[in-house]
Amino acid sequence: MTDAVEDAARSVRRSPIARGMARGGYAANGVVHLLFGVIVIVISFGGRGESDQAGVFRAILDAPLGLALVWLLALLLGALGLFQVLRAFLAKGTDAAAWGRRSSAAGQAVVYLTLAAIAVTVALGARLDGDRSAQEVTHWLLETPGGVFVVAAAGVGLAVGGLVFASIGVRRSFDKQVRVPRGAMGTAVTVTGVVGYLGKGLSVAIVGVLLIVAAVKQEAAAAGGFDAAIEALLEQLLGPLLVFLIGFGLVVYAAFSFLRARYAKL
Repeated sequence: MTDAVEDAARSVRRSPIARGMARGGYAANGVVHLLFGVIVIVISFGGRGESDQAGVFRAILDAPLGLALVWLLALLLGALGLFQVLRAFLAKGTDAAAWGRRSSAAGQAVVYLTLAAIAVTVALGARLDGDRSAQEVTHWLLETPGGVFVVAAAGVGLAVGGLVFASIGVRRSFDKQVRVPRGAMGTAVTVTGVVGYLGKGLSVAIVGVLLIVAAVKQEAAAAGGFDAAIEALLEQLLGPLLVFLIGFGLVVYAAFSFLRARYAKL
């Protein structure tokens, strides 16, 4: 029975349709991060915008055929998430490298499926507030015995995750998942990968730092999502410049995602 399931999963993963949908998912991820980065850049210059995933999808809704586009993005991101589930399930071996591949694929599956769920929620008309939700959960945890340690652990986890993202860019280890061609396109893949992963890593790490601060101060108001992280950063010395650099990094990460749609190792 297990062999039959594995054979079926392997057949699905190898099918041109599944691979095409997965590549489309990387392109959809590029669209999300492109708008994400642009909004952050606008905010760095004093403009207004919702700098979280739900805000990005709501911005798309305002465009012509926006509802159809949000549903399309949800479909492609969901397909990519399920493709990563298959990668995790079909990973061979029991050594540390094999478990590393499994955990990487599983982590990516969670990210893409979460994005797809947010897109569906927005398309259905629900109003998501990432900052408020994060603060409510943090407040509940801080009022719970031992909850402060959970909040601190979550913050450390996000901060470490951001550093891992940044290290992927610095070490150029993204070439394990992307085929780097020769010539100008290869240079584009490498440069966008390095800069994009650094920008993405920094954005994730900032949210983690906010959670750590909330745990230390035991103040839920100090916690929040990416919106709160950007607001907190803007109040610091050279804050607008740092926010601009984060937005620029996200835009470059979007460019890498578009290139990944073509050169991903599937």
